[in-house]
Amino acid sequence: MPVSDSYGEAFGRRLNAKVSSFVTRALPRSTIAVTELRYDNPQFILSTPPIEEDAFLLGVHLKFYERYEYWENGRAAPVSSLRPGETIIYDIKRRPTFHLNSSFHSVHFYLPAGALKAVADEAEAPHIHELRYKPAVSHSDAFLRGMAEALLPVFQTPDQANQVFVDYLMLAVGHHVARTYGGMIPLVKLVVGGLTPLQERRAKELLRANLAGNIRLADLAKECGLSASQFSRAFRKSVGVPPHRWLLQERIERAKIFLRETETSLAGIALATGFSSQSHFTRSFSAWTGISPGLWRRSVCT
Repeated sequence: MPVSDSYGEAFGRRLNAKVSSFVTRALPRSTIAVTELRYDNPQFILSTPPIEEDAFLLGVHLKFYERYEYWENGRAAPVSSLRPGETIIYDIKRRPTFHLNSSFHSVHFYLPAGALKAVADEAEAPHIHELRYKPAVSHSDAFLRGMAEALLPVFQTPDQANQVFVDYLMLAVGHHVARTYGGMIPLVKLVVGGLTPLQERRAKELLRANLAGNIRLADLAKECGLSASQFSRAFRKSVGVPPHRWLLQERIERAKIFLRETETSLAGIALATGFSSQSHFTRSFSAWTGISPGLWRRSVCT
């Protein structure tokens, strides 16, 4: 099977755009990806068609695209405009192309058919073969816009992102797309119970052992005998926050111990508590506590 050029670096090369991208494999045997695209120098040519595959792109456009000229399978859609914050859907099977007559800034969510199948299987719902959309017609989707905006600062500092956070967000996107555009209606009631004490203890042990967040949500879920989606819901039910939020809290609490009980430098504490750099540690600690780690150390040690 050919490699997809509808996400990541390959996506950027195809459109001659700057990219930043994250990928999750939280679903069985499938991939969900998100790519930020920045296209600053219009070439006034037709975009290169993507490699044909059974997959969809949902693009949240963050900049006004005044004259959007679009084709599917060589057939032109009515000319439209893409408004900031609105979502447009592409079916990769239909070889979408558009005229590169304007600069743009967008965040694209990539969902192959396998991802939609996995979401439907978990809900014991019929498989989703198509998504409902109109070619070249954008629309308001507050959920996807919120996800795109939440990811923008992460795209700017990809080294500071952790896999648990990315997996959690992408799973939420997969379920939203399946329900909203695929018409998925779960045939089973979602699990609303929390983790057992043993499951919660094991999950926290694994998160503490991977403070940088490099462990995958699917691996945490496997240890608990659950799917990634079931685990995310159950963890939040038991703990009160999503796994990535609890992990950040644990990092901060661990850092406080270092600050209070040792003379370790801020750079050393950042390294020991899973932050990518001293600046990343300082920003996160300050946002969480309302005070910089240096000031916090002085306030408790004097």
